[in-house]
Amino acid sequence: MTTRILLASTLYGTATLAAALDAEAFTPVDRTILLVANNAATPETTPSVDVMPGFERLRDRFDDVLSWNEAIAPFHPGGWAPRPDDLPLWEHYLRLLWNLGDDDVELAVESIQVNPAMAVAQIFTGAPVDVYADGLMSYGPTRNKIDPLVGTRVRRLLHLDLVPGLRPLLLTEFGVPPEIVPTEAFVKVLGELGDTADALPEVPGEPALLLGQYLSALDILSAEEEEELHVRMMRGAVELGHRSIVFKPHPTAPARWSRTLEKEAEALGVELTVLDTPVLAEVLYQRTRPALVVGCFSTALLTASALYGIPVARVGTETLLDRLAPYQNSNRVPVTIVDALLPELGDRAGVASQEQGFSVSELTELLRAVGFAMQAKIYPDLRPAAERYLSAHLNAHTWRYFKRRRLTSLGLPGAVPTQLAFIPRNAAVRRVARRARSFKRAALG
Repeated sequence: MTTRILLASTLYGTATLAAALDAEAFTPVDRTILLVANNAATPETTPSVDVMPGFERLRDRFDDVLSWNEAIAPFHPGGWAPRPDDLPLWEHYLRLLWNLGDDDVELAVESIQVNPAMAVAQIFTGAPVDVYADGLMSYGPTRNKIDPLVGTRVRRLLHLDLVPGLRPLLLTEFGVPPEIVPTEAFVKVLGELGDTADALPEVPGEPALLLGQYLSALDILSAEEEEELHVRMMRGAVELGHRSIVFKPHPTAPARWSRTLEKEAEALGVELTVLDTPVLAEVLYQRTRPALVVGCFSTALLTASALYGIPVARVGTETLLDRLAPYQNSNRVPVTIVDALLPELGDRAGVASQEQGFSVSELTELLRAVGFAMQAKIYPDLRPAAERYLSAHLNAHTWRYFKRRRLTSLGLPGAVPTQLAFIPRNAAVRRVARRARSFKRAALG
């Protein structure tokens, strides 16, 4: 007997798994378990995937739906990992709890580099692992070094073809081959979810849809800056002639953000609809058929463009590229992709033409350089590609994707000029700096 455990924390990820099953990307097994993890900061007050609108349309793909939160309670899925010495105990416990018996186990998980995916992979030692990606991060480097006892068990990376022609970098350090989940299968699954959105309000005309992401929760922007970002989205859409606006806030974003937009909509004389119902953006694409989708770096911008052919525009990516810290922040690749490919909201001609900023080959070269700068120790083989790109393509536009300090620490083109590189190591300069600091402390004292 073989049991396959599919771990999911989002409805989008569950839809990706359903599409892969429908497309026969998985070989048949005796039993299929969907293991749901609620990774919200307070899972007790946040609905899990299996109670969200639309989940019942996906339910029949799985023999059982189980909760990871219940299995490890009272620990939080995002912060808990078993101690190495306890792995056999946890496997024994889970086999009893989930009636696995002596079944062979196969795993399919998302975000293998962090918990809960890493915890599940470690507990079921020796089980083959498939990784599936439900966003743009798969095109970037693995965010940290993975235990070879886990990494060498990964057989493939299943991903959506959000940027046709672009190959993922994730897990290539283990030689993991990428495999595309067929677009037609995914769109078909999303079509099933579209039938469940009866609770959505009626929206007149073909609106401009604004996507909120709650970036202040990630400490990328302040709450005030994020409110202003949403206001910029609305003003930009209105300047392009849109009079009907739909705002899809992040499910955990504060309600006052919606009120700020409502005041702005009243001042601009446009009709605003705020969606309080948790629903995938892709469901809205089907139900409202927006004339324009505006966001910062949401994956939903690429699904709108690549899967539904809806015009899109970005706002605020240049600020985020500057703010993301450290340079290795895993959001850097999604922001880079959106900034490089999609038109800025204020570029009327670009929004109208929807012409990509970078070709796929140019984007591939850029992401190899960014990927090496982010994780040089994991991808040392990318150094020559990074050096070639930086030597030939650093200009006023592409500098936004790099940091001079990072390039200097890695000895890459674009680093601090050689004639100035002696300064941090110069003993005399250091003595003067120490003396200046001591004078300052004495003055303050």
